[in-house]
Amino acid sequence: MTRHARGFDTEAAYDYLSRRDRKLGAWMKKVGYIEAESRWKQSFDPVDALARAILFQQLSGKAASTIVGRVETAIGSTRLHFDTLGRIDDAQLRACGVSGNKTLALRDLAAREAAGEIPDLRRMGFMHEDEIVAALTPIRGIGRWTVEMMLMFRLGRADVLPVDDLGVRKGAQRVDKLDEMPAPKELKARGEKWGPYRTYASLYLWRIADGEGQDVTGAKTNRSQD
Repeated sequence: MTRHARGFDTEAAYDYLSRRDRKLGAWMKKVGYIEAESRWKQSFDPVDALARAILFQQLSGKAASTIVGRVETAIGSTRLHFDTLGRIDDAQLRACGVSGNKTLALRDLAAREAAGEIPDLRRMGFMHEDEIVAALTPIRGIGRWTVEMMLMFRLGRADVLPVDDLGVRKGAQRVDKLDEMPAPKELKARGEKWGPYRTYASLYLWRIADGEGQDVTGAKTNRSQD
């Protein structure tokens, strides 16, 4: 059984990609070297992280943080799990500002956790990216994009390309000087050249979409499809 490391050598990824793809490499030099993510080595709670991802969907950070704070106060804990969420009923969740759909999603997450369907951090360390996606996307309210963000920014997997992400698609459009953003299928094919460091390539595509490496910086592109 293979154990997957959390994080990867970003210096090696930079050297590899800048040599492997001359177009992307030129942009990488303009943007500059991107350091490794500090969160890659930090422990985290997958269930709690998923619950917070549900609560943050379709809201500004400030509004979502306010709602999360209300929920934490109501359950008397900063740990969002089936046992703590079980301390309040749906009406109380709604009173905290949680929508009906998000309430259903939280209940589904809690039920799946109680049934042992949600892999913990240790178990995830032995799972392939596709296995983690398959395990988590059946949860109501959790799509592939949400899991990909966990894989990239919390688990530090090196070879994840979120082809449905608007920012990544916009960055690829600028790199290749396309009239339109590439479709997810086209981006997936284009990204074959960036393996095994598609995560690192994505970090640059986001920066490029946000205007870094250009004379004029535009409005930041929303990375979420929610």
